[in-house]
This record gives sequence, structure tokens and C-alpha cells, in this order.
Amino acid sequence: MVLADPLTSVVISFAFLAILVYKRVSLEITLLSTSLLLALLSLDFAVIPFVFVGTAVDSTTLSLVGATLGIMLLSQLYKETGKVEDVSQSLGEIVKNPKVIVSVLPAVVGLLPVAGGALMSAPLIEPEADNLRMDKKRKVYVNVWFRHIIFPVYPVSQVLILLSALTGVPLFSVILRQVPVVLAMATTGYFLGLWKVQMKSKHDKGSENSPRDNLATLIKAFLPIFIMIFVVIAFGWDVFVASLIGLALLMFIARPGFNVLHKTFSNPSVYTITLAAFGAMLLRNVTLTSGISDVLGSMISNGQVSQVVLLLVLPAVLAFLVGSPSGGIAITVPILEAALNFTPKTASLLYSAAYLGYVGAPTHLCLVLTAKYFKTSLNAVYRYMVPSLVVSFATALLTYFMI
Repeated sequence: MVLADPLTSVVISFAFLAILVYKRVSLEITLLSTSLLLALLSLDFAVIPFVFVGTAVDSTTLSLVGATLGIMLLSQLYKETGKVEDVSQSLGEIVKNPKVIVSVLPAVVGLLPVAGGALMSAPLIEPEADNLRMDKKRKVYVNVWFRHIIFPVYPVSQVLILLSALTGVPLFSVILRQVPVVLAMATTGYFLGLWKVQMKSKHDKGSENSPRDNLATLIKAFLPIFIMIFVVIAFGWDVFVASLIGLALLMFIARPGFNVLHKTFSNPSVYTITLAAFGAMLLRNVTLTSGISDVLGSMISNGQVSQVVLLLVLPAVLAFLVGSPSGGIAITVPILEAALNFTPKTASLLYSAAYLGYVGAPTHLCLVLTAKYFKTSLNAVYRYMVPSLVVSFATALLTYFMI
């Protein structure tokens, strides 16, 4: 017996989701709870077990969950072994231009998708930012903005992998369409964050290591990530398999002790984020089975709502509220899947909207923690963040219409 029609079921379920977000309930519990409520409202009770079990054994779900688990383990091991500091410090020794350091270091650290990871790069760029006479709000903006410009084209990004899994659009087809957005983000970040800033003094690291030693340290520390990306791009291997190779190589290089391995493999965030990936797929399948996509498809075909508006507004608002691009995408795709034909064009616009909505959100952990570290308010940072987001959104929209 179905308790409510698809539209009513979705409205009630996502109102429930909004309450969980407001109460700061973790993403994995939010997605799983919303999936269960939507299933109880919109599906026959006899169908619900089949949807849940079908999701658990689905090859796409298993691939996504495995990729998320592997990437999170690699990220945590980098953090626990201190190799992320080796990457950032050796790069800082090699590059003597403070502007390059404050923009590149956050991006390099951003290759490790750790929640709130901008806090890792904040103390690393602070001396250079001081040397460039940056005020607190500009420090926050530069650290957060440049950390996030790499993800729209990063082939082992969990968000891109999730988008590809949910929409069925090839990963690199989306990445190619994201290049103009990344270029716009980098250009905007330079003009708003780095243009016209002046150094207080000549940059001198005073390092005891030679340039060759620093380069060797950088290559050695970065090698597991490079190998992981290489096998995904060159051979098309599953990201889970590639991450295991990267994990094994990092263990060989760092030779971590038992305590380090224990901290890595027992870290709750590894498994909660992995569970959130499963929750995203479960919500997708429940929403599709509910029939809401057919309702929206009818509204689009009748001209009641624009396709472009849905692709822009829905993922951006949801990612903004949830504080997660994965959450925004996980909720949006199943709602629109039957109503829209997901192609590289539509998938890319949806991704850009969700990602940019998340970057500027007050629920964005990187933004909140960096502002707290530099002891400034979010309102001050939005002086830089808002125009950057406007330019990036405009670029995504122009790319959609012109390419």
C-alpha cells in the first residue's frame, strides 16, 4: 500500500531532510533516513526490501563505495604519516614566489579530499600571506578558493565519481566541459586575491636542503597520488583498485608503524563518508522507484518549468543547504533522472551548480574552519567570494549554451 503520491512523498521527505540538515545531523544518517522515509511513503512495503538489497548488490554502487573507501584511506594515511606536509613544504622550498605558493599549496593539499582540509593548508600559507600584506579576509578567500579550483577536473574526485555513477555519463566527458570553469575560477582568484598585493620583503626561505633534495622529497611524497591518477587515466582502471595501489605504495614509502595504521584504519570519517556514498545511491534508487521523475518530466514537457533552471537552482540550493556537493548531487540526480536526458552537457551544468553552491555555503566546513583559524567573520570573506561565484556560475552557463 502506497501512503502518498510521488510529489507529496518527496515534499515531505525533503522537508525532513532539511530539518536534519538544520540540526546538523551527519550526511550519511541524513541520506539513509530520508531514503527510508521516502520509501515508506511512496512504495509498497513489499517492494522496499528489493530496492534496498538491489542497491547494495548493484555494481555501480559497489564501485562507488569502493572508490570512496580507497580514497579516504589514502587521504587519512597521508595525513597520519605526515607526507602531506612533505608535499607542501618541499613545494614551498622549490617555489620562491609567494603568490605562487599561496595559490598552489592549497590546491596541492586539495588533492587529498579530507573534510575541512583547507585547515591543513591555512598554517602553511600564512607566512607567505603575511609577506604579501594580506588582510585576514583575503587570506581566508585565497586559501579556500584555490583549494577548490582543482576538483572540477580532478579524475579521482569523489564528487565527480559520484556524478558519473548516478548519471551514467563518462567521467572524462564531464571533466572536459569543466575546464572553462576551472580557468574562470583561477583567473578570478588571481585578480581578487593576488593582484596588486605587494611583498614586505624579499622571499628567503633559508632552507638547509638543496633544491635537488626538495625536489626528491616532493616526488617521493606525491608519487602514490600520481600513480593512482595515472592508472585511472591511462588504463581506465577502477578508482578503488587504483587507490589500493596508491595506498600500498604510500605504505612502502612511509613505512608506517602500527599506531599510524591503527589511526588510519580506525578513523570514523573513513567509514561515515563511505556510508554516505551508499546513502546517495540508495536515495537515488528509492526516488526513481517513487515515480517523482515522471511528474517532473511532465512539468518540463508542458513548459511549466525550465530545464536550465532546474539544473542550476536545485543542485546549488541543496548543496548550499547540505554543505556538501555530493549531497546536492545525490538528491538532485534521482529527482531529475527520468525528466531529463543526462548528457555531458547537462551533467556538467548540474555538477557546476552543486559544486559552486557548496563552495560559498556557510555550511562549508573548509570555509568555516579557515575563517575561524584566521579569526575573521564569514561576512567579510563574502566580499571576495560572491563575485567569484557569480563569474564562475556565468562561465558554467555560457559553456552550457555555447559548447
